Amino acid sequence: MEILFLAHRIPFPPDRGDKIRSHHVLRCLSAMAQVHLGCFADDPEDRACEGDLAAMATSHLLLERRKSLPVAGLEALAGGLPISVTAFRDHRMTRWVEKTLRERPITAIYLFSGQMGQYVPDDFSGRVIADLVDVDSAKFEAYGAAGRGFRAWMERREGRLLRAEESRIARRSHTTLLVSEAEAALFRQRLDDLQCAVAALGNGIDSAFYDPAVVIPEPEMAGWPAPRLVFTGQMDYAPNIAAAERAIGRIMPLVRKRFPGASFHVVGRNPPASLTRHDGRDGIRIWGRVADVRPFLAAADMALVPLEIARGVQNKVLEAMSMGLPVVLSPGAATGIAAQDGREFLVGTDDAALAEAICALAAAPSRARSIGLAARGWIDAHAGWPAALAGLPALLGLSKPGISDAA
Repeated sequence: MEILFLAHRIPFPPDRGDKIRSHHVLRCLSAMAQVHLGCFADDPEDRACEGDLAAMATSHLLLERRKSLPVAGLEALAGGLPISVTAFRDHRMTRWVEKTLRERPITAIYLFSGQMGQYVPDDFSGRVIADLVDVDSAKFEAYGAAGRGFRAWMERREGRLLRAEESRIARRSHTTLLVSEAEAALFRQRLDDLQCAVAALGNGIDSAFYDPAVVIPEPEMAGWPAPRLVFTGQMDYAPNIAAAERAIGRIMPLVRKRFPGASFHVVGRNPPASLTRHDGRDGIRIWGRVADVRPFLAAADMALVPLEIARGVQNKVLEAMSMGLPVVLSPGAATGIAAQDGREFLVGTDDAALAEAICALAAAPSRARSIGLAARGWIDAHAGWPAALAGLPALLGLSKPGISDAA
């Protein structure tokens, strides 16, 4: 069996949510078939990982994205298309896909993200698995509803056109995958063809890698007074920016009334000026890109994840739980994680509730340790990648004892 894997980003290094998932899916697929991988690089760091990609894939094409967002926007407006689709439209990828399908006995195409659905030829007769991960159209609809002016209009437009594209991909595919049962249920509700097969394929985590027993805390961060709160993620991503700004402007002031030494540490690449201007003020530290997020998790007393717009399962929550951190989070950030509120993490419905949960943990270190240990135990029992991806062989038409078709 030979598989064509198409991803909007190179699955290396696995250092952000989408890359973590695509990396482990690619690893699973390459263990059972020859895989031909077409994907895009965002920056020189991505290009530097091409050797890792070549070691796992039988053949590959890695393209640097040349199209700027303004150019993609103009092209999308002219063509009546979603911007997030035109941003990844490249004739070089189209030609490589056509050549690979012509020369190799490809029996299945695995799409990772809706942006790559445009590359599946209409006449391909094999099985197509579309891993959309999240319902992106719903995310843009939420942006549009919360905003105003031209940007909100563009986001509403993006949501409407992406919804149509997601439905088209679902009709074209043997099965459409989402990251959780909740996300899959939302997708089914939005489909214009109820006969499409939709299933959940959850995320996992490498708990041996995210293990506090093998990580040395980041020394500078560990030197700050307790409680030290951490938020991790890609910091040029709008929901992460909004969550960090919420923590800085609305939650931490409430916490610091009771614990004046409390600090909030933002760890992740490309933080915007709206965040970096807070660095060094009122217990805020903006670290930016780091080589390894684990030492920062190890140096923290708890993780704060106050996402207001969240789709799918948050890897940042799983990573913090695996590192034995008590996690205080919003209901959206907890979606798709079947841990128990009050035992493996603490959910706060508003700013005051989140601040109160943080203060309660800071005032009772033994309870914080208990929740962190319970979180680590839950990860060990429920969130490994082998279990999460056990259904892939059946989805791709390979027989494997004990695995049924997830659709």
